[in-house]
Amino acid sequence: MPASEPTNDNMWNERIALAEKMIPVIGQLRRDQNVVASIYGRRLDNRSESGIIKAHRYARHITNEVLNLDQTLPILEKLIELDVCTASVDVGVLASRFAAEGGDLTEYLQRELADVIGTTDTMPQRDIVLYGFGRIGRLVARILLARQANNHGPRLRAIVVRKNGDEDLEKRASLLRRDSVHGSFDGSISVDPVNNILWANGTPIQVIYSSDPTTIDYTEYGIDNAIVVDNTGRWRDREGLEQHTQAKGVSKALLTAPGKGDIKNIVYGINSGDIEESDTILSAASCTTNAITPVLKVVNDKWGVEFGHVETVHSFTNDQNLIDNFHKGSRRGRAATLNMVLTETGAAKAVAKALPEFDGKLTGNAIRVPTPDVSMAVLNLTMENEVEREEVNSFLRKVSLTSELRQQIDYIHSNEIVSTDFVGTTHAGIVDGLATIARGKHLVLYVWYDNEFGYSNQVVRIVEQMAGTRAPIVPKRARLEEL
Repeated sequence: MPASEPTNDNMWNERIALAEKMIPVIGQLRRDQNVVASIYGRRLDNRSESGIIKAHRYARHITNEVLNLDQTLPILEKLIELDVCTASVDVGVLASRFAAEGGDLTEYLQRELADVIGTTDTMPQRDIVLYGFGRIGRLVARILLARQANNHGPRLRAIVVRKNGDEDLEKRASLLRRDSVHGSFDGSISVDPVNNILWANGTPIQVIYSSDPTTIDYTEYGIDNAIVVDNTGRWRDREGLEQHTQAKGVSKALLTAPGKGDIKNIVYGINSGDIEESDTILSAASCTTNAITPVLKVVNDKWGVEFGHVETVHSFTNDQNLIDNFHKGSRRGRAATLNMVLTETGAAKAVAKALPEFDGKLTGNAIRVPTPDVSMAVLNLTMENEVEREEVNSFLRKVSLTSELRQQIDYIHSNEIVSTDFVGTTHAGIVDGLATIARGKHLVLYVWYDNEFGYSNQVVRIVEQMAGTRAPIVPKRARLEEL
């Protein structure tokens, strides 16, 4: 269990003062050096003073000790002094290791960060176009805008939509500005109706009206070598998606839905190493596939999975009807806000596209329920070896905290947690440890996931890798086989 943490008003005020000193340093690192600072994977940029303090408290779950802000502030300041460039730097790990090792801080950091100090920054800026601007498109836009740095990485340049009336631009801006589930946009948004531009935190986003991707000339808007993120799901095979790469100014396309045929379905962190420079069409699979595949991989590697069934309890989506009406899909015509709707899911089969060892091992169904966001997958597994509940939970907790999959897998152990507590999570899935069932070779795991925002973060990770703008992570995290 994490260590207890005594506190009083004076201690809190001291922490606030240190956090206030950190904010401009964190901002300068992000803007000028393309360095993202974190505390054991919890990003520090765009946080308030109390948010920075909360991120430091999280370190207790890993080291069983309180991480003080006066341990990390000198490290952040040294990152500027040492000219660390284009990296994701976990200052929590650095601070904890330095506290144990001791010595001279500058020498320690020069050794630990040698690969990213004083390097010539060749990370390109890459144009990104969102084709479709629905639930996933707008969240991907929010994430890209929040991560944008000066002359580095992916840059949101345009969205492509069908025009729906004279007030289309204003309504698109309003939907980006306010979200009933995820809250208000963090910043300012305005419109330029003359040039069809949305301005978001100083970034101009060209709005292009079209229903035929092949007819768009993106170079007319100064966009070139772009990656198109198709959020419409209108085309899912190579032939359909290649319409994007036929457009002038586009080099690659990513589908935010399961791809068909020979399209690689990528779950970031699992088979993202299969992405090649020559790949022009990729799929980010589905939200459910992203939630369950990392968990299935680690338990299969550890104990072996013989077969299993995946039952997803999924929030309703825009595809369903609000009230009873005709729908081409089975059962989906019934009122989404009044019914649990049993339907099919392709997630169980889709796992095998990222993990071939699961081919033919999984079955699956889905139950749509009357909530707007956050879903749960129940993994009912028969293992090759016997498992014990505490051993499984301890392993998954360790994976979530220290492994190379900690951006994909999180772990929670609370008897008060409910679905809305996971709105806005950046992880692909969160294991609910209290719900774990293990008996002999039978294992049942409950995995929460924000099917909108968690999935959108996985999409952005793929975009960054396709663009060649995924920053190295330092210091390196533990490999799964080392746990």
